[in-house]
Amino acid sequence: MVSIKEVTTTKELKQFIKFPFELYKGHPQWVPPLIVDEKRTLNQKTNPSFEICESAYFLAYKNDKLVGRVAAIINHCANEKYNNKLTRFGWFDFIDDEEVSGTLLKTVEDWGKSKGMDGAHGPLGFTDFDAHGMLVEGFENTPSVIGVYNYPYYPKHLEKFGYKKIVDWLQYRFNASQQVPEKVERINKLIAEKYKVRIIIPKKRKELLQYAHKLFNTINDAFDKGDIYGFAKITPAQIDYYIKNHISFVQPELACIIIDENDNLAGFGLSLPSLSKVYRKINGKLFPFGFIRVLRALRKFSEIDLYFNGVHPDWQHKGIHSLYYVAMNKAYIKHNVKVAISSSQLETNINAVGIWDNYEKELLFRARCFIKENI
Repeated sequence: MVSIKEVTTTKELKQFIKFPFELYKGHPQWVPPLIVDEKRTLNQKTNPSFEICESAYFLAYKNDKLVGRVAAIINHCANEKYNNKLTRFGWFDFIDDEEVSGTLLKTVEDWGKSKGMDGAHGPLGFTDFDAHGMLVEGFENTPSVIGVYNYPYYPKHLEKFGYKKIVDWLQYRFNASQQVPEKVERINKLIAEKYKVRIIIPKKRKELLQYAHKLFNTINDAFDKGDIYGFAKITPAQIDYYIKNHISFVQPELACIIIDENDNLAGFGLSLPSLSKVYRKINGKLFPFGFIRVLRALRKFSEIDLYFNGVHPDWQHKGIHSLYYVAMNKAYIKHNVKVAISSSQLETNINAVGIWDNYEKELLFRARCFIKENI
């Protein structure tokens, strides 16, 4: 018999955060999140997403043992934008027991119905900047720190309880030291000359931070008008939050800013040294000494993760994304980077996914969002 406990105390929230550390203990691929980040994200007092979202967290017990967890979330801005009434589920982990997973999903559905919702989808977080998707391909590979990982039995459980694919995200691994194809170089030169854009590689973090608000405003404008599943504009408070907590790991020399002739932001790409190995070594604990290992990994690296990127709506379909990818490719060669992993990109986003057709690459991960309607 499975029992459900809603998280209402600090102690229970700690159990909620710690559960996957036990579930994946010793797993050769799983990369633990930073505990301090999880606390900050799940706390209403520190995460400005609660301006537009509401949530509840649940723990599952069987025979007095903790066996699963799930977060139920309603992003009211997203529901309003897409004119639907969907509950999101995230932070969804469970042992290989259908009674456990089924009870957790039913708890999310019932919680959503009590709030007027009529369907559920996920895994999704509060916003696009939280982990999203459930791994369905690539279980033999180690994810980036902004990627997702789960046991192969996870998607089977969702399908068992009537959840179906709504969209997939793809991630690729490619040789970061390979030279830019001559064809791409030639096309990029024509693009830059035709549109009179400048390519800027920041020298210092201070220079990168000067563009930070413009970066997130570009994401807001581009993603809001684009076909980005579940995206809703983030608020000014959320932008400040993400600048403080996300930009800190981005290496300026691994970033690229594209500026038009009027000094407006046309597009950008950000990447950071891979931290997967060091996150596993510190097991999610940044303090008291884990941050020292992280700082070392940020200074000396041979693998990188593409973080996120965007093209302003006024500049879409003009090849701007190729300019910043090529500029970063050259930076990787300069810094002797050997391997790069792309950010997760919707399989339907042909412009984003298609850029890798010019490079030697391999599909590394496929993560899926599931949906169940008319609950």
